[in-house]
Amino acid sequence: MSDDRDQRPAGQDDGDEHHLRLRNLRFEDYPDVKEVMDEVYPVMGAWTRKQYAAQLNRFPEGQICIEDNGKVVAAALTIRVDYRRFGDKHTYDQITGDGYFSTHDPNGDVLYGVDVFVSPRYSGMRLGRRLYDARKELCRNLNCRSIIAGGRIPGYKEYSREMTPEQYIALVKRQEVYDPILSFQLANDFHVRRVITDYLPEDRESRAYATLVQWNNIFYEDQQQSLIGGGKTNIRVGTVQWQMRSMHSVEELMTQIEFFVDALAGYNADFMVLPEFFNAALLSNFNQDNPAEAIRGLAQYTDEIREGMQSLAVSYNINIIGGSMPVYRDQQLFNVSFLLRRDGTWESQHKLHITPDERSYWGLTGGDALQVFDTDVGKIGILICYDVQFPELSRLLMEQGMKILFVPYWTDTKNGYQRVRRCAQARAIENECYVAITGSCGNLPNVENVDIQYSQSAVFSPSDFAFPHDAVVSEATPNTEMTLIVDMDLEKLRELRYEGSVRNFRDRRLDLYQVQWVGVPGNVADNEEQTNESASDADHLSEYEE
Repeated sequence: MSDDRDQRPAGQDDGDEHHLRLRNLRFEDYPDVKEVMDEVYPVMGAWTRKQYAAQLNRFPEGQICIEDNGKVVAAALTIRVDYRRFGDKHTYDQITGDGYFSTHDPNGDVLYGVDVFVSPRYSGMRLGRRLYDARKELCRNLNCRSIIAGGRIPGYKEYSREMTPEQYIALVKRQEVYDPILSFQLANDFHVRRVITDYLPEDRESRAYATLVQWNNIFYEDQQQSLIGGGKTNIRVGTVQWQMRSMHSVEELMTQIEFFVDALAGYNADFMVLPEFFNAALLSNFNQDNPAEAIRGLAQYTDEIREGMQSLAVSYNINIIGGSMPVYRDQQLFNVSFLLRRDGTWESQHKLHITPDERSYWGLTGGDALQVFDTDVGKIGILICYDVQFPELSRLLMEQGMKILFVPYWTDTKNGYQRVRRCAQARAIENECYVAITGSCGNLPNVENVDIQYSQSAVFSPSDFAFPHDAVVSEATPNTEMTLIVDMDLEKLRELRYEGSVRNFRDRRLDLYQVQWVGVPGNVADNEEQTNESASDADHLSEYEE
C-alpha cells in the first residue's frame, strides 16, 4: 500500500465526505475491483472477469468489500477448504484452483485467505483491519477452526543476501524490521505457522518465499453441543451478606439459610455463596471464657449443617458455597469451606493460611490441600479470606482451568476488609477470572473474638473494555444484610485471554519463573506439567494478502 496519506480518493473533492460501508462483493463490482488490483499489483495484475465470477458463484459469503460512496475501494477474498487435503506444502495456484475457487468446500474446517487489497489512495484509514475483523467474524459464524493464508514478505528483498527468511521473520516479530504485510498480520493476532517456498513463483519481492500464517478461532466447537446438559457460558451467582444475630439452635440457623437459598433459587442462580464462619452466631451457646473451647463446641454442629445445606442444594437446584465452618478432627481444628453441588455430591477446601489472631484465640491449624472443583457450569476455586492474600494459590488454580474464584471472608474492621478486597480484585485481573467475595455484618454481643463485623460483598472482573470500567461487576451496601445477584459471561474470559488489551496468562515468562505446588500430590499439578500457551500459540499464522 502507498504511504501517501494526502491523496484523496478518486472522485472526491475537498468538500466531499467519506461514506464507508462493509458488504459482500457483487458481480457488478468487477470494474472497481480490477481498478484497485491493478493499482496494488502492477506486475501481477487483477483477476480476470471469468475468475471473479467463479469466486462469487462458489462462495459469495466469503467475498467482502468496503465501498466509499458506492465505489469499491478495498476487498478481501476467501475460500473454505478441508485443509487436510492440502497440508502446509501447497502453492497459491493449487489451493485457489488457479483462481477459480474450485477447491472450495462448503463443509471445510478452515477459511483460507486468498487476497486482501486496499486502494493506495486509502492508505492510513485502516481498511485492511476492518476486512480482517470481518473475516474473523465470518470464521466464528461458520464455526471454522481457523483462518490460514500464505503471506507475502515483500520486505525480504532488501535482506535476502544477508539472512534467511526465518531470520528475517524473527526480526519482524521483534519489530526490528517492518514488513508491509507480515507486520500487519502479526498486529492482527496472526502467528507464523511455517515458511514455505515456491508459493507464488512470480512474487519476486518475496523471492518466492511466503509465511504460512494462522489465526485460531477460540470459539470453534469440534462437534455439536448436546441439546441438554451442555456447558453454560452465562453463570448467575448470588452472594449473601449475612447479618450476625444471636441464635440458639441449628434449626434457627437453617431457617435463615433456607430463606436465602429460596430467594436466590427463585432468580435461577447457579451458585449461592455464604461468608466465612457464618454459623458463629451459635457460639453464644458455649463458654465465652474459653474461646478455643467454644469454637470446638461449635464444630460439633458442622456435619448437621452441611447435611442440611446439601439437602437444600438438591431441593432448590442450586450449588452452595457453604462459607466456612470449624471442623475438629484428630485433635486438630480446621477452617473448612464446603462445595455442596445440586447433584447431591460435595467436596471441601481447607483454609491454608491461619492468621495470628485465629492461631492465638482458637488454635486453628492450616490445611495442606488445594484443588479446583468441577461443577455443572465450569471449574471453580475457593480460597477462604486470608488465603486470597497469597497470589500463588490463585495462580495454581488458574493453571488448572478455574474461571470463578469464591472468597468467603470474615473481617472485623475496614482495614482488614480492604486487605481482602484489594487482593481479591488483583486476583481477578492477574488470573483473568471472576472473583466473588462475601462476609458478615452486624454484631454479636457477649461472644468473644467475633463480636463485631465489617463487610461489603462484591464481584470483581478482569479490567478490559468488555468488563465494567472499574472492574467491579457489583457490590453491596456496606454493613447491610442483603444479596448480590450477578451474571458472569465466561465467553468474555476466553476472548480476553486471546484477544485482550493485555494477556496476563499467555504473556507469562515461564522460561524465567514458575509457581510450583510442593504440598500433597494430586491436588494441583506441578508446573513441570503445565504448557506455556504463550509460547505455543506464538508459532502459528497465514495469508497471501497485501
